[in-house]
Amino acid sequence: MNNAWAGPYAPAIKWSSGLWSLELRGDEIADISYDGRVVLRSIRSLIRDRDWNTPTLSVYSVLGRTDSLVFAVKSSGFGSDFDGAVTISIDGETAIFKSSLTSNNDFLANRIGFNVLHPAEVAGAKFELTHSDTSVEKSSFPIEISPNQPAFDIAGLNWTHNGLDVNLEFDGDVFEMEDQRNWTDASFKTYSRPLALPYPYEIRINQTVRQILTLTVSGERPQVLKSKPKAISLSKIGDFPQIQLGASSAPDSMSINHKFVKDADNSAQDRACSVILVELDLQTQNWKAALFRAKQSNLPVDLRIVCSADVTEDQIAEVLELLEEAKLLRVATFDAVSHVSVTSSSRAAEQALASANLNIPLIGGARSHFTELNRNHEHMPANLAGITFSSTPLFHSLSTEQLVESVAMQRLTVLQAVKIANGKSVHVGPITLRPRFNNVATAITKSPNVRDLSLGYGAQWFGFDDERQSSPELGAWTIASAAAFAVDGVQSITFFEEWGPRGIETADGQTLEVKRALIELTKLEGGQLLSGNSPDGFVWSVGSIGDLEATVLVANLNNIAEQVQIDAIGQSQTVNVFPFSWQKVSFKKR
Repeated sequence: MNNAWAGPYAPAIKWSSGLWSLELRGDEIADISYDGRVVLRSIRSLIRDRDWNTPTLSVYSVLGRTDSLVFAVKSSGFGSDFDGAVTISIDGETAIFKSSLTSNNDFLANRIGFNVLHPAEVAGAKFELTHSDTSVEKSSFPIEISPNQPAFDIAGLNWTHNGLDVNLEFDGDVFEMEDQRNWTDASFKTYSRPLALPYPYEIRINQTVRQILTLTVSGERPQVLKSKPKAISLSKIGDFPQIQLGASSAPDSMSINHKFVKDADNSAQDRACSVILVELDLQTQNWKAALFRAKQSNLPVDLRIVCSADVTEDQIAEVLELLEEAKLLRVATFDAVSHVSVTSSSRAAEQALASANLNIPLIGGARSHFTELNRNHEHMPANLAGITFSSTPLFHSLSTEQLVESVAMQRLTVLQAVKIANGKSVHVGPITLRPRFNNVATAITKSPNVRDLSLGYGAQWFGFDDERQSSPELGAWTIASAAAFAVDGVQSITFFEEWGPRGIETADGQTLEVKRALIELTKLEGGQLLSGNSPDGFVWSVGSIGDLEATVLVANLNNIAEQVQIDAIGQSQTVNVFPFSWQKVSFKKR
């Protein structure tokens, strides 16, 4: 496995006591299991600063005994300076988790303390909620992705899952629950401090934040079932979606001798996309330079405009005029503050398109996460011809496990987006490993005062890079992600950028494995989409029916080789797929 893919994100310590087991991944207590069954996805003590940034909580010592595990931590980054420890104690069917964090300076925080992640598989399970006043309420983990908190004022939770009766008690703060699937996390999160309370709040020097979680389980041993072979059944459901790339936001200084797909006579067989998506922030000084760069791809343009709510028709018209001969496929506008489409700017874009005699679809939604689409779609402009949302799997956690688990959640978000669209087209992306900007920041960040691209633009200024962008394993992840998002109703899927630190090529023109994967996905355009469900969240497949044959791409995100049976167009083939890799399979039409 590539070091960048595993690297610091791989499990560091496996620990067990009695029937309990867990993995310590950095500061995260992950896959907390009893008798071989996962009870909680993870418990993690976190610090969030006033802009919801997460300081690093480094583990500098670990002491493991037969019935306890203690690890000492120290925070760094974003002005934080905390020392503390997390303790895990086992007593039969009960596991007790304690967190103690002491600040060495005054610090403004939005949240400090335990985050508990329930596995996404509990969706639909009933729970009993004990409030801080000891009153009891009955509810359930939502099946559809909930736009708002499913539970408030939590002092205790009882639920049954996977043959276990689980009781979780909270001490040290008031907790509430959030549906993390909104951000493609495979979990429901129970956290403190309630969002209804004012934030940021001040933690004074030498102040200590303490919390205790008591987890008790009971249940009989599960029946051992024989494992079944992995099988994916692909069905013909519509046209294969357009595969798009984001325009590079890297500085011009990185593009020396760089050669991307710019020549009009380049074979479509060598292209990693059929459309370039460019996002322009009209409140920056260099948006014109960004537009000019995107046009150099000689590909049709998917135009996304970030602007103030009071943007005028003339301002939108200026952007359209600068596109000149470029083929414009669609336009979207997003409010620079809320990051969702609002009626005023959508109306200005509609008027500018009409004045220019451009019969171009106007789409809209959220440029941040599915979360904002899920929460705001009822207030979206009425004139939209399509719905869009972005996807960023590494928003809450940087673990590779999180990256892998997110793919199954991508399928859930897109199915719900298609339902929200109600017959309108759905456009997914940009899909990036880490956020292109901080959509929850409370402080205003000024953009550089430059008119050229010497410093880049957009995600280069406000986003985050990830070293796994250059990993060979990202090719398999991209195939799997495309398979998850490619459902009936999806018209386009946009991945990453052309080149640079968030690109499918390095700045000096080195081709990455993710580009090869996207080339194969782009070849599937023009055919009928073959889509199906993953049997386990690790193996995924997507394909297209052409004139003479059906082509299918199979990806394996597991850390072991998988034998996968693919059923398509009335035929069946079995392929062996190595860990974190992908294969192409052909079915001849009869």
